[in-house]
Amino acid sequence: MTLVLGLVAACGGGDDGKGGGGKAAAGGDEGTPRVVIVPAHGSGGARPDQGVTVTAAGGTLGQVSVKLKGADVPGRLSPDKTTWRSRWTLQPGGRYQVSATATSPEGKSTTATSAFRTSRATAATRVNNVVPSENETVGTGMPVFVQFNKAVPERAKPAIERSVEISSTTPTEGAWRWLSSGESFNGLPSLVFRPKRPWKPRQKVSVTVHYAGLRIGDKVFGDRDVTRTFKVGDSHTVSINGKTHRLVAKQNGRTVRTWGVSLGSGGEVKNGVDTLLTTSGVHLTMDRSRMERMVSPGKKKGDPGWYDEKIPWATRITNSGVYIHQNTADPACLGRRNCSHGCIRSPTADAKWFFHWAYRGDIVNVTGTKRDLAWTNGWGYWQLPFSKWAKGSALGKPVTTTRA
Repeated sequence: MTLVLGLVAACGGGDDGKGGGGKAAAGGDEGTPRVVIVPAHGSGGARPDQGVTVTAAGGTLGQVSVKLKGADVPGRLSPDKTTWRSRWTLQPGGRYQVSATATSPEGKSTTATSAFRTSRATAATRVNNVVPSENETVGTGMPVFVQFNKAVPERAKPAIERSVEISSTTPTEGAWRWLSSGESFNGLPSLVFRPKRPWKPRQKVSVTVHYAGLRIGDKVFGDRDVTRTFKVGDSHTVSINGKTHRLVAKQNGRTVRTWGVSLGSGGEVKNGVDTLLTTSGVHLTMDRSRMERMVSPGKKKGDPGWYDEKIPWATRITNSGVYIHQNTADPACLGRRNCSHGCIRSPTADAKWFFHWAYRGDIVNVTGTKRDLAWTNGWGYWQLPFSKWAKGSALGKPVTTTRA
């Protein structure tokens, strides 16, 4: 058996410690297999988006080790065991060590090694946040947001979508959709996952954006990976009827509380929209405030209909200012007629109970009003048919989460 250690030859360009690539090769003499590693040994600016490739000729690969700071870099071996590729892109500025052994049918083996560093050039476009928060418990309607600090180049979107690894206890079909800053609820360009049907309750979901090393622009790459793990809690569903003035809260299909409410009175039309009507449609609970200051939009003190109030136990369900909150005005409206500015007024004890009971992402279905919820208003994504939602994907197809 002939064993060739280290680098017998360096083939191709980029092996000068400056450029991004080249090959490191070993073996090929006296019937031994030939092993080629890309990037080459000594490369100082290898492209992180091209990853690591190890190939064998005249034999099959056995042990392949790729490490970054002592940790293994995941990869996949081809069915014929002649090619190994890193699964994800590489960390910019990372120093990698590669060792690979191939064996011929006659039992002769070759080992090749390579040590290189990737380009340090990172893109100005970064992952600003991933929502939900780490270890948060959310409702069954909760979307997953990958938020960016600035607009994402169109050519980078397919690679970013492919880079997201999402798993759940129960495999779940869903789809990603790109939202511009104008469509996003908080003004941040976002990639959003929505299940086709609500999440099964009581399960774990994990999301990793393998953003590090993705080619985002000319010769610039994603800076880092981001991971979030969260839980889907019990099924919370809320039905609110603007005609009967009743709210019904269910947990795992069982009614747990119901109370009289008052929705928007209407009567103030701007650009064809009655802004004082509560929106009908499938809403999601978003955030909440123990004491929320509410000011009449577009009005100043002294104008008809002006208000500036502090409202307790407020749970937001739209970006246009609709909350489920404590009633602070005429209690005679509750359960009888609609007299709010568009919010859903509730008795104090019920608003407080809901504030503590609800998760972010609980489904709130409002019916009985003449103003429809726009899908871009808050988290109104369930307003879009799933087939239309999925068309917003750069890859143009739904995905199914892997089993956690």
